Amino acid sequence: MKKNLHTKLNQLQATAICGNDISSSCLYVSALTIMYAGQYAWISLLIVAVVLFLFRKIYGEVVGAIPLNGGAYNVLLNTSTKRMASVAATLTVLSYMATAVISASEGMHYLHGIFSGIDVTIATIIVLMAFTGLAILGIGESAFVAVIIFIIHLITLSTLVLASIWFLTNHGLQTFSINWAVPISSGSIITALFLGFSAAMLGISGFESSANFVEEQEHGVFPKTLRNMWAIVSFFNPVLALLLICIIPLAEVGDHRESLLAYLGQTTGGYWLAYLISIDAVLVLCGAVLTSFVGVSGLLNRMTLDRILPNYFLKQNKRGSNYRIIISFLVMCVSVLFVTKGDLVSLAGVYTFSFLAVMGLFGIGNLLLKFKRKKLPRPERAGGISVVIAVSFIAVAFIGNLYMNINSFYTFIKYLLPALLFISIMLNRTILIQLLIDSLEYFSKPFRKLVIFSNRYLVKLHLKINSQEFVFFTKGDDVAILNKVMQYVEFNETTKKLKIVNIKKEGESNELLIKDIEVLDRAYPDIDIEFIEIKGAFGPEIIDELSKKWGIPKNFMFIGSPGDRFSYRISELGGVRLIM
Repeated sequence: MKKNLHTKLNQLQATAICGNDISSSCLYVSALTIMYAGQYAWISLLIVAVVLFLFRKIYGEVVGAIPLNGGAYNVLLNTSTKRMASVAATLTVLSYMATAVISASEGMHYLHGIFSGIDVTIATIIVLMAFTGLAILGIGESAFVAVIIFIIHLITLSTLVLASIWFLTNHGLQTFSINWAVPISSGSIITALFLGFSAAMLGISGFESSANFVEEQEHGVFPKTLRNMWAIVSFFNPVLALLLICIIPLAEVGDHRESLLAYLGQTTGGYWLAYLISIDAVLVLCGAVLTSFVGVSGLLNRMTLDRILPNYFLKQNKRGSNYRIIISFLVMCVSVLFVTKGDLVSLAGVYTFSFLAVMGLFGIGNLLLKFKRKKLPRPERAGGISVVIAVSFIAVAFIGNLYMNINSFYTFIKYLLPALLFISIMLNRTILIQLLIDSLEYFSKPFRKLVIFSNRYLVKLHLKINSQEFVFFTKGDDVAILNKVMQYVEFNETTKKLKIVNIKKEGESNELLIKDIEVLDRAYPDIDIEFIEIKGAFGPEIIDELSKKWGIPKNFMFIGSPGDRFSYRISELGGVRLIM
């Protein structure tokens, strides 16, 4: 397909797009954590900052090794099976969908507090449509708007912190002393910290977004976005929670939990600061909607290229945007808004459990990368023990949210199962089509004309799906590796054709390799194996040449995991997949 190129994002632009999502958590996570952990909320938020620090390394290692769009889907696709990767992708899409609807709805609730005459539902739909249009215009225009929102948000939060510190210098710490002496409602400090930590993990939702549009970022920008996001939430979330405990009596937190920071602004700076925070909340929550559209566009485009979704979604406009993906995502968001009737509790269930599951799967993907792709070059490495600790913290947060929100978990399952069913149908569509063909032939007599027409269409569709060729670049004559390649293709891909290509130097012989391929050809009769020898040196140029010559997309080309001496970065190969 024709690929439209656009300008890569710099550090500020990329940080703004994903930072608006994660930094919008400052508006609600402090109140949520205080509700569960009371005066110890700021400690729970510091623990979250430590966990996020561990995930900086985890994400940095994975995306540094395989810098392709897709996040958790990408790492699992290159280290496990397509089915496992599809589960991660489904969870990520659900997370984005819930994020977009919640952020738009919450933003309009804040706006309703300023202009009481607006209809929240209609305004939410207008916001979703507006950012759909912005996403269709292109990543550059989206980044420009995101940067403006991001800067306003950081200035507003900084103003609130300074106003609160000034307030404390004039009024002292009497409120803090009273709050610190309040009995713990959950019974013990450990329980309070556990529940507070579980609730506070909502404060890092959006951290995975940068990995879903890494290909749109300039080289070296991705790890800086991780550092910047970590720094923002690690500072503002604990500091704001501590300031709230110093200034606002715990008994008043529940009454103002939906706009607690605006109440803090009113207390410390007056109504002007409360209005500023409310306006900022509207803007940054809308920025989180934009993050969802950008992230899901990169992810679903990657899934479509890998034939998990129909090719219909690959169509691009002149600006290089996958507008069909973006419009379809809008339809999903609006439908969810009406199905849930804007109930934030139901949406929060989908939101919480899906993004926690995605982060957990990303950590597991990192461990698989260490185990299966040991030789793959990467700019940084996360220690195995630190990865296990980070994933364990995610598991603790998942269990904690189950304990606190079991009904929300049931809502999450109601959305997850239909989504997984659709993905399962797509992954097994050749089997289902063949089953339909066989069934129609069996019941052919009463409806012969209809059956003949249906069968022609189904057979044509079946042949079209199976006719897609795949390519594996082999380095030598290791039959064990080739056998694993055949097993991978047979289990993960809907194809009947595989080209095995050897790029050889002058004077090299492939007699043993040819004999091994003949054996594999007999062992896998359902797959048509074609062996091709090409003289030259393996690299991006020959991949480009063969992709154009054969009409095979690069993501349908496989290589084994390269070692430290490999001359190119994986990103330079244009999306070639690692399967060994």
